[in-house]
Amino acid sequence: MGEEVEIALDGSEGGGQLLRAALSLSLITGRPFRLRGLRVNRTPPGLRPQHLACLRGAEAISGGHSEGAQVGSDEVAFRPAPVKPGPYLLEMGTAGSASLLFQCLFYPLALAGGGELTVRGGTHLPQSPAYPYLGWIWLPTVEAYGFRASLQLIHAGFYPEGAGELRGVISPSVEPPERLSLPSRGTLQEVVVTSWVGGLPPEVAERQSRLAISALRERGIYAQAETLRLPTTRSSGGVVFVRAQFENTAAGFTGLLERTGKPEAAAQAAVDAFGHFMASPGALDEHLGDQILFPAALLAAGRLGGQGDAVSRFTVERVTGHLKTHARVLEAFLPVKVSASGEGMIEVAPASAASQAPPPRP
Repeated sequence: MGEEVEIALDGSEGGGQLLRAALSLSLITGRPFRLRGLRVNRTPPGLRPQHLACLRGAEAISGGHSEGAQVGSDEVAFRPAPVKPGPYLLEMGTAGSASLLFQCLFYPLALAGGGELTVRGGTHLPQSPAYPYLGWIWLPTVEAYGFRASLQLIHAGFYPEGAGELRGVISPSVEPPERLSLPSRGTLQEVVVTSWVGGLPPEVAERQSRLAISALRERGIYAQAETLRLPTTRSSGGVVFVRAQFENTAAGFTGLLERTGKPEAAAQAAVDAFGHFMASPGALDEHLGDQILFPAALLAAGRLGGQGDAVSRFTVERVTGHLKTHARVLEAFLPVKVSASGEGMIEVAPASAASQAPPPRP
Protein backbone atom coordinates (compact mmCIF):
# COMPACT_ATOMS: atom_id res chain seq x y z
CA MET A 1 0.00 0.00 0.00
CA GLY A 2 1.50 3.33 -1.08
CA GLU A 3 1.74 6.41 1.06
CA GLU A 4 -1.59 8.28 0.99
CA VAL A 5 -2.35 11.89 1.88
CA GLU A 6 -4.18 12.13 5.20
CA ILE A 7 -7.84 13.15 4.90
CA ALA A 8 -8.87 15.93 7.31
CA LEU A 9 -12.36 15.61 8.81
CA ASP A 10 -14.36 17.91 11.08
CA GLY A 11 -15.92 15.81 13.84
CA SER A 12 -17.86 18.57 15.59
CA GLU A 13 -21.19 17.56 14.03
CA GLY A 14 -20.88 13.92 13.08
CA GLY A 15 -19.96 12.18 16.33
CA GLY A 16 -19.66 8.41 16.36
CA GLN A 17 -21.35 7.95 13.00
CA LEU A 18 -18.70 9.99 11.23
CA LEU A 19 -15.90 8.08 12.96
CA ARG A 20 -17.38 4.66 12.05
CA ALA A 21 -17.88 5.64 8.40
CA ALA A 22 -14.35 7.05 8.22
CA LEU A 23 -12.89 3.85 9.69
CA SER A 24 -14.76 1.67 7.18
CA LEU A 25 -13.73 3.84 4.25
CA SER A 26 -10.13 4.07 5.43
CA LEU A 27 -9.89 0.28 5.62
CA ILE A 28 -11.40 -0.10 2.14
CA THR A 29 -9.48 2.65 0.35
CA GLY A 30 -6.21 2.52 2.26
CA ARG A 31 -6.45 6.26 2.91
CA PRO A 32 -5.53 7.55 6.41
CA PHE A 33 -7.55 10.25 8.12
CA ARG A 34 -7.43 12.69 11.02
CA LEU A 35 -10.67 13.64 12.76
CA ARG A 36 -10.57 16.86 14.78
CA GLY A 37 -13.17 18.30 17.12
CA LEU A 38 -14.76 14.91 17.80
CA ARG A 39 -18.05 15.45 19.63
CA VAL A 40 -16.92 18.82 21.03
CA ASN A 41 -20.56 19.94 21.20
CA ARG A 42 -21.78 16.79 22.97
CA THR A 43 -22.03 15.95 26.65
CA PRO A 44 -19.68 14.40 27.59
CA PRO A 45 -17.39 15.52 24.74
CA GLY A 46 -14.73 13.55 22.93
CA LEU A 47 -14.20 9.86 22.30
CA ARG A 48 -16.45 7.53 24.30
CA PRO A 49 -15.81 3.85 25.15
CA GLN A 50 -18.07 2.61 22.31
CA HIS A 51 -16.12 4.71 19.80
CA LEU A 52 -12.84 3.43 21.18
CA ALA A 53 -14.10 -0.12 20.60
CA CYS A 54 -14.63 0.70 16.91
CA LEU A 55 -11.06 1.99 16.61
CA ARG A 56 -9.74 -1.15 18.27
CA GLY A 57 -11.87 -3.28 15.96
CA ALA A 58 -10.46 -1.54 12.88
CA GLU A 59 -6.95 -2.10 14.20
CA ALA A 60 -7.69 -5.76 14.91
CA ILE A 61 -8.86 -6.69 11.41
CA SER A 62 -6.11 -4.78 9.61
CA GLY A 63 -3.10 -4.21 11.81
CA GLY A 64 -3.71 -0.48 11.33
CA HIS A 65 -2.54 2.17 13.78
CA SER A 66 -4.45 4.94 15.55
CA GLU A 67 -3.50 8.07 17.47
CA GLY A 68 -5.53 9.71 20.22
CA ALA A 69 -7.34 6.44 20.96
CA GLN A 70 -8.36 7.21 24.53
CA VAL A 71 -11.63 8.13 26.20
CA GLY A 72 -12.21 11.89 26.11
CA SER A 73 -9.88 12.60 23.19
CA ASP A 74 -11.28 15.11 20.67
CA GLU A 75 -8.72 14.32 17.94
CA VAL A 76 -8.22 10.89 16.42
CA ALA A 77 -6.04 9.72 13.55
CA PHE A 78 -6.08 6.34 11.85
CA ARG A 79 -3.63 4.84 9.39
CA PRO A 80 -4.93 1.57 7.93
CA ALA A 81 -3.19 -1.59 6.79
CA PRO A 82 -4.65 -4.28 4.50
CA VAL A 83 -7.66 -6.05 6.00
CA LYS A 84 -7.05 -9.70 6.85
CA PRO A 85 -9.96 -12.14 6.34
CA GLY A 86 -10.59 -14.49 9.23
CA PRO A 87 -12.48 -14.97 12.50
CA TYR A 88 -12.59 -12.08 14.99
CA LEU A 89 -14.06 -11.71 18.47
CA LEU A 90 -14.54 -8.10 19.61
CA GLU A 91 -15.82 -6.61 22.86
CA MET A 92 -17.88 -3.41 22.90
CA GLY A 93 -18.24 -3.11 26.65
CA THR A 94 -21.51 -3.12 28.55
CA ALA A 95 -23.54 -0.41 26.82
CA GLY A 96 -21.82 -0.23 23.42
CA SER A 97 -23.76 -1.17 20.27
CA ALA A 98 -22.67 -4.50 18.81
CA SER A 99 -24.78 -3.76 15.73
CA LEU A 100 -22.94 -0.53 14.92
CA LEU A 101 -19.53 -2.16 15.26
CA PHE A 102 -20.67 -5.04 13.06
CA GLN A 103 -21.82 -2.60 10.36
CA CYS A 104 -18.55 -0.66 10.61
CA LEU A 105 -16.39 -3.72 9.85
CA PHE A 106 -18.82 -5.63 7.62
CA TYR A 107 -17.93 -3.97 4.29
CA PRO A 108 -14.12 -4.03 4.75
CA LEU A 109 -14.21 -7.72 5.62
CA ALA A 110 -16.56 -8.61 2.75
CA LEU A 111 -14.37 -6.79 0.23
CA ALA A 112 -11.25 -8.46 1.65
CA GLY A 113 -12.68 -11.94 1.17
CA GLY A 114 -15.04 -12.46 4.09
CA GLY A 115 -14.69 -13.72 7.62
CA GLU A 116 -16.49 -14.44 10.85
CA LEU A 117 -17.22 -11.52 13.16
CA THR A 118 -18.46 -12.04 16.70
CA VAL A 119 -19.27 -8.90 18.68
CA ARG A 120 -20.17 -8.72 22.37
CA GLY A 121 -22.10 -5.75 23.69
CA GLY A 122 -25.58 -4.30 23.37
CA THR A 123 -27.80 -5.85 20.68
CA HIS A 124 -31.09 -4.06 21.48
CA LEU A 125 -30.26 -0.46 22.34
CA PRO A 126 -31.73 3.00 21.69
CA GLN A 127 -30.09 5.08 18.94
CA SER A 128 -28.73 2.07 17.07
CA PRO A 129 -30.10 -0.75 14.88
CA ALA A 130 -31.63 -3.45 17.06
CA TYR A 131 -30.75 -6.99 16.05
CA PRO A 132 -34.04 -7.68 14.19
CA TYR A 133 -33.56 -4.56 12.08
CA LEU A 134 -30.05 -5.70 11.24
CA GLY A 135 -31.17 -9.15 10.10
CA TRP A 136 -34.60 -8.48 8.60
CA ILE A 137 -34.22 -5.04 7.00
CA TRP A 138 -30.61 -3.91 6.59
CA LEU A 139 -28.99 -7.17 5.49
CA PRO A 140 -31.55 -8.10 2.78
CA THR A 141 -31.21 -4.59 1.35
CA VAL A 142 -27.40 -4.58 1.12
CA GLU A 143 -27.59 -7.97 -0.62
CA ALA A 144 -28.72 -6.01 -3.70
CA TYR A 145 -25.19 -4.59 -3.76
CA GLY A 146 -23.52 -7.98 -3.58
CA PHE A 147 -22.94 -8.17 0.19
CA ARG A 148 -24.09 -11.28 2.04
CA ALA A 149 -23.82 -12.70 5.54
CA SER A 150 -25.59 -15.09 7.87
CA LEU A 151 -26.41 -13.65 11.29
CA GLN A 152 -26.98 -15.35 14.62
CA LEU A 153 -28.03 -13.86 17.95
CA ILE A 154 -26.23 -15.73 20.73
CA HIS A 155 -27.47 -13.55 23.61
CA ALA A 156 -29.56 -10.40 23.65
CA GLY A 157 -28.03 -7.39 25.37
CA PHE A 158 -30.18 -4.53 26.72
CA TYR A 159 -29.22 -1.20 28.26
CA PRO A 160 -27.45 -0.66 30.62
CA GLU A 161 -25.78 -4.05 31.13
CA GLY A 162 -25.29 -5.02 27.52
CA ALA A 163 -23.84 -8.52 27.78
CA GLY A 164 -25.24 -9.54 24.42
CA GLU A 165 -23.51 -11.33 21.57
CA LEU A 166 -24.13 -11.53 17.84
CA ARG A 167 -22.21 -13.48 15.24
CA GLY A 168 -22.01 -12.96 11.51
CA VAL A 169 -20.40 -15.16 8.88
CA ILE A 170 -19.55 -12.66 6.15
CA SER A 171 -19.29 -13.90 2.56
CA PRO A 172 -16.92 -12.41 -0.01
CA SER A 173 -18.67 -9.65 -1.93
CA VAL A 174 -19.96 -10.44 -5.41
CA GLU A 175 -20.48 -8.14 -8.38
CA PRO A 176 -23.83 -6.33 -8.04
CA PRO A 177 -26.12 -4.87 -10.70
CA GLU A 178 -24.87 -1.70 -12.36
CA ARG A 179 -27.86 0.43 -11.41
CA LEU A 180 -30.28 0.31 -8.49
CA SER A 181 -33.47 2.34 -8.42
CA LEU A 182 -36.14 2.43 -5.72
CA PRO A 183 -38.32 5.45 -6.45
CA SER A 184 -41.34 4.09 -4.55
CA ARG A 185 -42.16 1.42 -2.01
CA GLY A 186 -45.29 0.20 -3.81
CA THR A 187 -48.35 -1.38 -2.23
CA LEU A 188 -48.32 -2.48 1.40
CA GLN A 189 -48.55 -6.28 1.33
CA GLU A 190 -48.05 -7.48 4.90
CA VAL A 191 -47.41 -6.21 8.42
CA VAL A 192 -46.02 -8.49 11.14
CA VAL A 193 -45.60 -7.54 14.80
CA THR A 194 -42.97 -9.52 16.68
CA SER A 195 -42.75 -9.09 20.44
CA TRP A 196 -39.77 -10.42 22.39
CA VAL A 197 -38.75 -10.45 26.02
CA GLY A 198 -35.52 -11.56 27.60
CA GLY A 199 -35.25 -12.12 31.33
CA LEU A 200 -38.90 -11.05 31.81
CA PRO A 201 -42.17 -13.00 32.19
CA PRO A 202 -43.67 -14.19 28.85
CA GLU A 203 -46.92 -12.33 29.57
CA VAL A 204 -45.00 -9.08 29.05
CA ALA A 205 -44.33 -10.10 25.44
CA GLU A 206 -47.99 -10.97 24.97
CA ARG A 207 -49.04 -7.61 26.39
CA GLN A 208 -46.64 -5.74 24.10
CA SER A 209 -48.03 -7.64 21.13
CA ARG A 210 -51.69 -6.97 21.98
CA LEU A 211 -51.02 -3.28 22.48
CA ALA A 212 -49.19 -2.94 19.17
CA ILE A 213 -51.90 -4.82 17.24
CA SER A 214 -54.58 -2.64 18.81
CA ALA A 215 -52.70 0.58 18.03
CA LEU A 216 -52.23 -0.52 14.41
CA ARG A 217 -55.90 -1.41 14.09
CA GLU A 218 -56.80 2.10 15.21
CA ARG A 219 -54.84 3.30 12.17
CA GLY A 220 -56.75 0.94 9.90
CA ILE A 221 -53.88 -1.55 9.55
CA TYR A 222 -54.31 -5.23 10.34
CA ALA A 223 -51.23 -7.22 11.26
CA GLN A 224 -50.08 -10.70 12.17
CA ALA A 225 -48.46 -11.16 15.57
CA GLU A 226 -45.96 -13.48 17.21
CA THR A 227 -44.34 -13.55 20.66
CA LEU A 228 -40.91 -14.97 21.31
CA ARG A 229 -38.31 -15.24 24.04
CA LEU A 230 -34.76 -13.97 23.73
CA PRO A 231 -31.72 -15.69 25.23
CA THR A 232 -30.01 -13.43 27.75
CA THR A 233 -27.28 -13.61 30.37
CA ARG A 234 -27.41 -10.78 32.90
CA SER A 235 -29.52 -8.15 31.10
CA SER A 236 -33.29 -8.04 30.64
CA GLY A 237 -35.72 -6.15 28.47
CA GLY A 238 -38.36 -6.27 25.78
CA VAL A 239 -38.66 -5.41 22.09
CA VAL A 240 -41.56 -4.70 19.76
CA PHE A 241 -40.71 -4.83 16.08
CA VAL A 242 -43.16 -3.83 13.35
CA ARG A 243 -42.07 -5.27 10.01
CA ALA A 244 -43.79 -3.94 6.90
CA GLN A 245 -43.40 -5.63 3.51
CA PHE A 246 -44.19 -3.49 0.51
CA GLU A 247 -44.25 -4.32 -3.17
CA ASN A 248 -40.70 -3.00 -3.73
CA THR A 249 -39.12 -2.59 -0.30
CA ALA A 250 -39.33 -3.58 3.36
CA ALA A 251 -39.21 -1.36 6.45
CA GLY A 252 -38.87 -2.03 10.17
CA PHE A 253 -39.69 -0.06 13.31
CA THR A 254 -38.49 -0.78 16.84
CA GLY A 255 -39.85 -0.06 20.29
CA LEU A 256 -37.72 -0.98 23.32
CA LEU A 257 -38.97 -1.80 26.79
CA GLU A 258 -36.57 -0.10 29.16
CA ARG A 259 -36.02 -1.25 32.71
CA THR A 260 -38.25 1.46 34.20
CA GLY A 261 -40.60 1.67 31.22
CA LYS A 262 -43.95 0.13 30.38
CA PRO A 263 -44.98 -2.26 27.59
CA GLU A 264 -47.38 0.41 26.33
CA ALA A 265 -44.46 2.74 25.58
CA ALA A 266 -42.51 0.11 23.62
CA ALA A 267 -45.54 -0.86 21.54
CA GLN A 268 -46.54 2.74 20.87
CA ALA A 269 -43.02 3.76 19.87
CA ALA A 270 -42.85 1.09 17.17
CA VAL A 271 -46.34 1.86 15.87
CA ASP A 272 -45.76 5.62 15.87
CA ALA A 273 -42.54 5.21 13.88
CA PHE A 274 -44.42 3.07 11.37
CA GLY A 275 -47.16 5.68 11.17
CA HIS A 276 -44.66 8.45 10.42
CA PHE A 277 -43.19 6.36 7.63
CA MET A 278 -46.61 5.66 6.12
CA ALA A 279 -47.33 9.39 6.09
CA SER A 280 -44.29 9.94 3.86
CA PRO A 281 -43.85 8.89 0.22
CA GLY A 282 -40.37 7.43 0.82
CA ALA A 283 -39.38 3.98 -0.39
CA LEU A 284 -36.90 3.56 2.50
CA ASP A 285 -37.31 4.45 6.16
CA GLU A 286 -35.05 7.22 7.42
CA HIS A 287 -32.49 4.86 8.98
CA LEU A 288 -32.18 2.58 5.96
CA GLY A 289 -31.98 5.61 3.68
CA ASP A 290 -28.89 6.70 5.60
CA GLN A 291 -27.32 3.24 5.87
CA ILE A 292 -27.73 2.33 2.19
CA LEU A 293 -25.57 5.29 1.15
CA PHE A 294 -22.43 3.30 1.94
CA PRO A 295 -22.80 0.42 -0.55
CA ALA A 296 -24.33 2.83 -3.08
CA ALA A 297 -21.19 4.98 -2.86
CA LEU A 298 -18.91 1.94 -3.21
CA LEU A 299 -20.79 1.00 -6.37
CA ALA A 300 -20.59 4.54 -7.77
CA ALA A 301 -16.86 4.68 -7.03
CA GLY A 302 -16.20 1.48 -8.96
CA ARG A 303 -15.20 -0.46 -5.84
CA LEU A 304 -17.69 -3.28 -6.53
CA GLY A 305 -16.77 -4.02 -10.15
CA GLY A 306 -19.16 -3.83 -13.09
CA GLN A 307 -19.47 -1.36 -15.92
CA GLY A 308 -21.82 1.52 -16.69
CA ASP A 309 -22.78 4.62 -14.79
CA ALA A 310 -23.23 2.82 -11.44
CA VAL A 311 -25.93 5.18 -10.18
CA SER A 312 -28.32 4.46 -7.29
CA ARG A 313 -31.56 6.41 -6.91
CA PHE A 314 -34.06 5.97 -4.11
CA THR A 315 -36.52 7.97 -2.05
CA VAL A 316 -36.31 8.28 1.72
CA GLU A 317 -38.79 9.01 4.47
CA ARG A 318 -36.90 12.21 5.23
CA VAL A 319 -33.44 13.64 4.68
CA THR A 320 -31.87 13.58 8.13
CA GLY A 321 -28.77 15.19 9.57
CA HIS A 322 -27.24 11.72 9.79
CA LEU A 323 -27.73 11.22 6.06
CA LYS A 324 -26.07 14.56 5.27
CA THR A 325 -23.12 13.78 7.55
CA HIS A 326 -22.73 10.35 5.99
CA ALA A 327 -22.78 11.87 2.49
CA ARG A 328 -20.06 14.33 3.46
CA VAL A 329 -17.60 11.68 4.65
CA LEU A 330 -18.32 9.41 1.67
CA GLU A 331 -17.50 12.28 -0.69
CA ALA A 332 -14.26 12.93 1.22
CA PHE A 333 -12.97 9.39 0.61
CA LEU A 334 -14.54 8.41 -2.71
CA PRO A 335 -15.02 10.09 -6.12
CA VAL A 336 -18.80 10.21 -5.71
CA LYS A 337 -21.54 12.79 -5.40
CA VAL A 338 -24.60 12.38 -3.16
CA SER A 339 -27.52 14.60 -4.14
CA ALA A 340 -30.80 15.08 -2.28
CA SER A 341 -33.94 16.76 -3.60
CA GLY A 342 -36.56 18.44 -1.45
CA GLU A 343 -38.91 15.56 -2.18
CA GLY A 344 -36.58 13.02 -0.56
CA MET A 345 -35.05 11.63 -3.77
CA ILE A 346 -31.44 10.60 -3.22
CA GLU A 347 -28.96 10.02 -6.02
CA VAL A 348 -25.53 8.47 -5.47
CA ALA A 349 -23.41 8.73 -8.61
CA PRO A 350 -19.80 8.93 -9.77
CA ALA A 351 -18.62 12.50 -9.26
CA SER A 352 -18.01 13.01 -12.98
CA ALA A 353 -21.41 11.60 -14.00
CA ALA A 354 -23.24 13.57 -11.30
CA SER A 355 -21.80 16.86 -12.56
CA GLN A 356 -23.23 16.19 -16.03
CA ALA A 357 -26.56 14.59 -15.17
CA PRO A 358 -29.82 16.54 -14.78
CA PRO A 359 -31.32 16.75 -11.28
CA PRO A 360 -33.12 13.53 -10.27
CA ARG A 361 -36.90 13.61 -10.28
CA PRO A 362 -39.14 11.73 -7.84
